[in-house]
Parts: sequence; structure tokens; C-alpha cells
Amino acid sequence: MEPLAPDRIEDNFHPVGRPYHSGSTFLCVPDAPSWQGGHALGAQAGEAAVREVATEARLTRFRRAARTPVNVVCEIRPRTADRGP
Repeated sequence: MEPLAPDRIEDNFHPVGRPYHSGSTFLCVPDAPSWQGGHALGAQAGEAAVREVATEARLTRFRRAARTPVNVVCEIRPRTADRGP
């Protein structure tokens, strides 16, 4: 589950998006380099950026499972053949 964010940053400048984007910039993005992969997307990345990272990680099943006015839930899974026992 992530905050619902459009793919284009300029489409995120609305009453909910502005504080989410600000918080993401100062909290999530600086922390990203400490994690494996180091993608500094923040919490306002947009679905296209999240899909790109999932694809880079060789996860091939991606779908939006649910959406509210402020959040999105994406289901991301490996290919069936990639699953272990």
C-alpha cells in the first residue's frame, strides 16, 4: 500500500499531494540509499515508477488491487516459475 500519486510530479500539486510529497522528500528519499538497490523514489513515486522497479527486480506480475482517494494497493509477484518450494 502506497499513497496514491500520479506519474507526473506536477499532477501531484493538490491539497493531499503537497504535504505527502513534502514528507516523502524529507523522510523517504534520504533514507533510500541505505537500502539494497538504493532507489530514491519516495512515497510519491507513481505507479509507473513502482512498476519499473518491480520489473528491474524481475517481478513480472503487477496489478492494481485496490484504490481509495488517497492510497493504492498494488499486487506484485514473481513469475510462477520463480517461486521456490
